[in-house]
Amino acid sequence: MASLGVGIVGLPNVGKSTLFNAITRAGALAANYPFATIDKNVGVVTLKDNRLEALRKLFIKGERIPPIVPTHVEFVDIAGLVKGAHKGEGLGNQFLANIREVAAIAHVVRCFQDENVVHVAGAVDPLDDLETINTELALADLGTLEKRLDKLVKSARTNKDDKLLLDALEPLMAHLSDGKPARSFSGSNEEVLKRAYKEMGLLTAKPVIYVANVAEEDLPEGANNPLVRQVRDFAARDNADVVVVSAKIEAELADLSEDEAAEYLKALGLSESGLDRLVRVAYHTLGLITFFTAGEKEIRAWTVQRGAKAPQAAGEIHTDLEKGFIRAEVIHWSKLVEAGGWAQAKEKGWVRLEGKEYPMQDGDVMIVLFNV
Repeated sequence: MASLGVGIVGLPNVGKSTLFNAITRAGALAANYPFATIDKNVGVVTLKDNRLEALRKLFIKGERIPPIVPTHVEFVDIAGLVKGAHKGEGLGNQFLANIREVAAIAHVVRCFQDENVVHVAGAVDPLDDLETINTELALADLGTLEKRLDKLVKSARTNKDDKLLLDALEPLMAHLSDGKPARSFSGSNEEVLKRAYKEMGLLTAKPVIYVANVAEEDLPEGANNPLVRQVRDFAARDNADVVVVSAKIEAELADLSEDEAAEYLKALGLSESGLDRLVRVAYHTLGLITFFTAGEKEIRAWTVQRGAKAPQAAGEIHTDLEKGFIRAEVIHWSKLVEAGGWAQAKEKGWVRLEGKEYPMQDGDVMIVLFNV
């Protein structure tokens, strides 16, 4: 089963590990040669959220300042890929297995020239890099489908469910053969396809973010960099977001204190780091929303999938809360701040009682009423 992690992928020497180090300060090996990352490295990155501080101010009592606990995104640094990975070339088998374990892909593409940093293909060509990895993922998916279809052709003669699956997968096979990812395929039976993607772990069904790694002079958005424009055009066809970062600058920022980093960003003319943008985009790409619990003891952000019902959200806090869920007191964080606290919000009639079918909204603050 896939985690809610984002796998950082790309060809060797595009800046993956440098970026990962900056994100997590985890010290993943970064070196100027292919396969500097041998084993996958996992880092948890907090999501900056100004709403936490706004809520905390409501519950400060004298010298007692409640701690805040942000939510997070998990990033996985995955070994560099080369042509032939779907056949096991390089570290192909490990690379593909690690991608199957994540929920989304951050595809790092080199958009800078530096004669001191070798490129595995001998020249900087982001479109060629993108095609290389996308082709390998598609070929891996085709291999997975071929094995499944061989069995389905026989079983579909007597099994109705297998016949439905066969009818859904055959046009997908043609779609992948044309070099298109599974995430852009629209079949006649979306429910069957969704289940098949999950069961087979299709790599090209995963949502993707393209990360354009640029030189300092191309920050913040790489508007004058023709290589970045190529990546943006490619991503537009894939209905994907592009985040422009300078992994080198982000690594320098990671070694500074919070105040020093803010000054450095200001000197560069930036309002936030590229990594902050990447974490935010990754959170959105994963289809996540944030809700809060708030009181004098703690202000905490929690993560659920968009569309999750109140009992599921309660289960994120503690499994007993989901099992014994009765109802929840809910208010949007901004209304709670405007009211000045829970008591004042209740007096104004702004706190709602929601039942088991309530779909959580981003920014909800919740108190769970339950029976053990």
